[in-house]
Amino acid sequence: MKLAIDSYCYHRYFGEIYPDLQTDPGKRMTVWDFLKRAKKHGVDGVSLESCFLPTIDERFLSQLRDKLDEYGFERVWAWGHANGLRSGTDLSAAKDLVQHIAHAAKIGARVMRIVGGSRRTRPASWAVHKRRLSGMLKKLVGPAEKHGVMLAIENHIDMLADEILDLVTSVNSPWLGICLDTGNNLRMFEDPLVVAEMLAPYAKATHIKDLGVRPGNPRDYSFWPSVPIGEGLVDVGKVLGFLRKARYTGLLAIEVDFLRPDYGDEDRAVAQSVKRLRTLLKKSPVPNS
Repeated sequence: MKLAIDSYCYHRYFGEIYPDLQTDPGKRMTVWDFLKRAKKHGVDGVSLESCFLPTIDERFLSQLRDKLDEYGFERVWAWGHANGLRSGTDLSAAKDLVQHIAHAAKIGARVMRIVGGSRRTRPASWAVHKRRLSGMLKKLVGPAEKHGVMLAIENHIDMLADEILDLVTSVNSPWLGICLDTGNNLRMFEDPLVVAEMLAPYAKATHIKDLGVRPGNPRDYSFWPSVPIGEGLVDVGKVLGFLRKARYTGLLAIEVDFLRPDYGDEDRAVAQSVKRLRTLLKKSPVPNS
């Protein structure tokens, strides 16, 4: 397992600011700035949110691959923020996803994080949700195989743990796994350790996230802010144990989404998280069978 940072940690600096929850930092970041920052933090890889990249053409992809190679970064291409395939209803998004599989291959990414939907697109019926999304995914694993890029669908506050497990096993392709987000299902009132143990055997990518709480309604997204790893409710050390037991060897990509305001700047939270995750990685035992 390798330490990594997801560029979404710096989403405010890429121009995405949550209305009524966040303020504009007053400056912007490019992907090149992010890569320099990741190198400074001493990580082994990056997960690149494609929504924050400039116009994607052959020249840019070549330059990006060269820079990633120069820094020695293992890489994941991340597609689908914020609503992805809209729970299996957006055919144009599916076509876009296929294009991004080719982009991922061109920068040397062996894994591509994808988003099936979000809390905004989740239908009331799991049977309907599964039928739509599994049908779409069964058509997408072919292009993934063609390009040699593993698709990793994230638990994105759109599926409970048993639902995403049901989805992936029903598609039943060696080219579809899971991007295990360690915090998102807590926002759906599931135990993050139970979720991690269930999903770790299918993990092909990760978002290593810790969550705290704020005053308010637990059903609101704002109730569950990100905090630096080790400061919140998620026992990341035990999560690493489940991943190790599952023989996961990919990136441990730190993700900060809505940083609790009292923690200040995202980069400081990332630095603290890198330090803590590095320590946990040295300690994480394999849980007893």
